[in-house]
Amino acid sequence: MTKLFFENDYNCGCAPQILKRLEKENMNSRSGYGTDEITAAAAAKILARTGTPGGDVYFAEGGTQTNAIVISAYLKSYEGVVSAETGHVTCHEAGAIEATGHKVLPVPGEVDKLTAGALREYLKAFYAGSSCDHMVQPGMVYISHPTEYGSLYTLQELQDLRAVCDTYRLVLFVDGARLGYALAAPENEITLQDLGRLADVFYIGGTKLGALFGEAIVFPKGMPAFFPTHAKQHGAMLAKGFVTAEQFDELFTDDLYVKLGGHGIELAHRLKKGLAAKGCRFHLDSPTNQQFIVLPDNEVQSLHEKVAFEDWEKAYAGHTVIRFVVSWSTREEDVDALIALL
Repeated sequence: MTKLFFENDYNCGCAPQILKRLEKENMNSRSGYGTDEITAAAAAKILARTGTPGGDVYFAEGGTQTNAIVISAYLKSYEGVVSAETGHVTCHEAGAIEATGHKVLPVPGEVDKLTAGALREYLKAFYAGSSCDHMVQPGMVYISHPTEYGSLYTLQELQDLRAVCDTYRLVLFVDGARLGYALAAPENEITLQDLGRLADVFYIGGTKLGALFGEAIVFPKGMPAFFPTHAKQHGAMLAKGFVTAEQFDELFTDDLYVKLGGHGIELAHRLKKGLAAKGCRFHLDSPTNQQFIVLPDNEVQSLHEKVAFEDWEKAYAGHTVIRFVVSWSTREEDVDALIALL
């Protein structure tokens, strides 16, 4: 029996439209390292959509790689990046940020968000300490939209974080690995234009939303000096950079990015409704493509035999939080089959 797959949102190759585009472009010769006309065209589309015509775009290949090169490019040698204690750079990147020589500075959040209030209290306490000169200095604030648990920041929350960053002269970086699912969620308040206005740097994730691979890093006010050189030093410059750009050029043609995200959100809400009807206990209320429920351990083991999903964390004695992920490639019949299994 083939297992139902709800383990992640990068389980298939790419959207058919992108595969067709790659096949069409396959034998066209282009300059390397992002110096070709397709890279320029894709960047122009993204800058127009984000309302940042004076900005820059750099195409990278994966989320961890993107986080590492962005954070290390902005921080001085003695600076670290502030993140919610549940943030991706804190929990799930194998020390990639620390490997660049920069510490992640975790702050307790409100469930899974880094709030302006918590950030302000952290910074006030840090600078009030008599030994702060002997400690890693905060230089950047990292958040993801949606969060690691699928939650969404409100526009006011993002504006409040921007205000704190301005007060303390910190860079605000938004991880958008699953940004397409946030943009498609009916509850979402933050647009690409809002990110272009409020973030110092953010990225639009393709790996988890229809691309074969790739992330588009947006620098609303321009990228740091010699950023491509920095990226190459860290193994993040692809000789065939046009392959990444071709995918984003297609994603930002005829609203494909929006449509793929919308498909994932539609089926995630279908799953959420079905889980609720079965009486499942939700770990938290996620409006995006990741759904977290609590099950007895014996039921978790039984379900693993028929469904691919992730054991997320222990809830309490004898119970585990598990994660179901719906994506751009999920089929309606698979969602219905999962609901029927529970």
